[in-house]
Amino acid sequence: MSTLTDFSNGLAAAVEKGGTGTVLVDARKRYPASGIAYAADLVLTADHVVTRDEDLRIVTADGKAVSVTLAGRDPGSDLALLRLAEKVLSPAKVADASAKIGQLVLALGRPDQSGVQASWGIIAAIGGPARTGRGGLLDEYIQTETTSYPGFSGGPLVNTEGEVLGLNTSGLTHGSSLTVPVKFAWRIAGALDKHGAVKRGYLGVRTQSVDIPDAARTALKREQQHGLLVLWLEEKGPAEQGGLMVGDILVAIGGQPVGEPDDLFAALNTDTVGKTIAVEVLRGGRPETVKVTVGERK
Repeated sequence: MSTLTDFSNGLAAAVEKGGTGTVLVDARKRYPASGIAYAADLVLTADHVVTRDEDLRIVTADGKAVSVTLAGRDPGSDLALLRLAEKVLSPAKVADASAKIGQLVLALGRPDQSGVQASWGIIAAIGGPARTGRGGLLDEYIQTETTSYPGFSGGPLVNTEGEVLGLNTSGLTHGSSLTVPVKFAWRIAGALDKHGAVKRGYLGVRTQSVDIPDAARTALKREQQHGLLVLWLEEKGPAEQGGLMVGDILVAIGGQPVGEPDDLFAALNTDTVGKTIAVEVLRGGRPETVKVTVGERK
């Protein structure tokens, strides 16, 4: 058997394996979309393809139509979780290794009942954090050279073993498709399963990025080029109540350095809401640490 035939058979096997965890999602007026079997009774899909409140259903890999309900949604990351009344799905296999630039991948979809569909290409870029067009922030995103055909949103990006690397969606940017990495998508799915929504923290500040002077970097005992100058504090907000002051330069939140506004957004994740965390600042050029109880962004 030729090398090319082996390669072709390998791709076909990956599609078949990944296809067992790829379902059709019928939750909007237009053509159906796709979803990933997150658990035996849960399907993760793209939020923008769930536009109906009632009569939601999926079609499994073996052609069975099953009614579902909306377990939760997070518009900021364009993810939604659907719940089945019974545990009838075979959960998709998640890749152990992280995605790599140049890696050969396949985008899978099940936009109609004829079966799974696929396109292939390489991972062109991995970026983030980045704000989305839906008011959220992605810790990381994947760009590929695969083709996102109509109805592919919500379906998986898989490696050559058919293992899930992320969830594909055209709902985060205009005119192109991105992949939400599985480590991020699965974390959001877990929160939606438990709470129905995703909590995001806030401090009640307005900031701008500034250079950290050489003397202050020496005092910090680390090479950090930028911090966030506090320009405004919300009255009785978390930051003001925690002791932050206008003119402070934020340099770390919970031990995570911050130098750009998106760094602050990323540091205030679901796990920080309601918790008291250490906020490192430069005050008068000298390092100080204040304790702030993180609020929940409404």
